[in-house]
Amino acid sequence: MSKQPHTAFIGLGVMGGPMAGHLARAGYPVTAHNRSPQRAGKWREAWAADGLMVRFAATPAESAQGADIVFTCVGNDDDLAQVVLGESGVLGGMAAGALLVDHTTTSADMARRLAQECAAKGIGFVDAPVSGGEAGAVNGKLAIMCGGSAQDLARAEPVMNCYAKAIVHVGPAGAGQTAKMANQMCIAGVLAGLSEAVRLAEAAGLDLTKTCEAISGGAAQSWQMDNRWPTMTAGEFDFGFAIDWMRKDLGYALNEARRLGLAAPVTALVDQFYADVQAAGGGRKDTSALISRLPRRVPNEG
Repeated sequence: MSKQPHTAFIGLGVMGGPMAGHLARAGYPVTAHNRSPQRAGKWREAWAADGLMVRFAATPAESAQGADIVFTCVGNDDDLAQVVLGESGVLGGMAAGALLVDHTTTSADMARRLAQECAAKGIGFVDAPVSGGEAGAVNGKLAIMCGGSAQDLARAEPVMNCYAKAIVHVGPAGAGQTAKMANQMCIAGVLAGLSEAVRLAEAAGLDLTKTCEAISGGAAQSWQMDNRWPTMTAGEFDFGFAIDWMRKDLGYALNEARRLGLAAPVTALVDQFYADVQAAGGGRKDTSALISRLPRRVPNEG
């Protein structure tokens, strides 16, 4: 039996924390680092109950020393540049022949830049943004869209399987991030339509549960309808994927569309709707809080 590759995981947030935990549970040696010591402490407390042993490093570079595969899952382009390319970044600790797998949602330009930086040091690179939200991370059921070489993905895939339900090689470096942009554009458009549909059903005095049951059995069905219609009608948004992060992702998508000479009017409009919710203090609410910008109407009498 071949030995398990040594791994490092940088970023123990809402998504990265459970993913690192799945690696440890699957028996991979893990060295972790988080820029916030408090977050690292919370991770340690949460997973220690499962008897999982993870070594913590003081810097990204230290965590990457001796690692066969380094995983990153941080906030945005700037965060990723800091933990990979900055002083004490992981590239300073990785050896030639190692592999960097980035699960952050970033711009495609950043993914292509990292691929070049890694290649110059003889290090493999896969951009591998994920979809499935916190629940997908916790349950190990993430969809992962990957950019990079087939050879690099073949090394990463067996390890990622411990927290994935689907892994798809989309194309060269940057393709994974572009696919994630398409994913977010789809979600934003669906939630905009779903918000208006809920308000229509409310104003007409329909039974909202029955309405959802009726239309989710046909072509209108979606993950968002199945999972967010009940919480949207109840006005519950204190969970899930934050609007602040969705706007970051849509910004990347709109920039890439402009780079390609494409119009994305629906995405641009929904992004502005999300800006309205942000301005009202809803930036940390779930993306389904988009409905909150549409006032409820009392059903007409008679």
